[in-house]
Amino acid sequence: MNDLTRDSDRILQDSAMVLRDNREGGRHRRARSIGQGSASLKSQHLMRKLVRVLLATFAILVAASFAGMILNGIGFWGLLITVIAILVATGTLGIFPKMKVPKRADLNKGDVRSMVGRTELWLENQRLALPAPAARIVEDMGVQLDALGLQLETVDQDHPATREVRKLVGEVLPETVDSYQKIPRHLRAEKRAGASPDEQLTDSLSKISKEIDSVTRQLAEGSLDDLAIKHRYLDYRYGGEIEAPDANS
Repeated sequence: MNDLTRDSDRILQDSAMVLRDNREGGRHRRARSIGQGSASLKSQHLMRKLVRVLLATFAILVAASFAGMILNGIGFWGLLITVIAILVATGTLGIFPKMKVPKRADLNKGDVRSMVGRTELWLENQRLALPAPAARIVEDMGVQLDALGLQLETVDQDHPATREVRKLVGEVLPETVDSYQKIPRHLRAEKRAGASPDEQLTDSLSKISKEIDSVTRQLAEGSLDDLAIKHRYLDYRYGGEIEAPDANS
């Protein structure tokens, strides 16, 4: 009986969270970019699609022109086939290929600006699986990551500060989210040692958000040496994975 009660309470809580998420604009969050980095990657992808559509349309028109020269005109049916071919090419190339979500292992590759954009895009695609408070932090974090990326562009890529920031944004941040998602969904709201995984995730993301803001301010002030020393403690502060609650507890 107690198990049924707990299950019922959990279902009611989950339902309330879904309703609240919808009221707060859950659908809007699916489409909105959290930052300029991810928005830029999406724009590049759309531009490549547009170029492919234009090239395909041009190729179809050239083929129709050659057919008209050889056949002394393509007639109504030829014109209809040409229009249909253009529509099919536009529809197909407008949908495929779909934009691939970066893999977590690839987030920390390339230059810092690319890393920030990939991390933003990856976070966007994880936020719907996060509790509402954590999702809001992720959305606000996009602006912070944009500002951090701009500051890092003026810093030597081999500077210790840059490497530590890359670890925070490209490794620790996604690892925190990924560790949470490994926890079975029905255990995420259960408290253990005074806090549930939902609360632990929100707290961790809040700390990382504050750290990103602090780092950006230090970079703006040119405090590179202090930054490098401070970030040696990132593993201690944020590096531990969120443990899954014991199913028997």
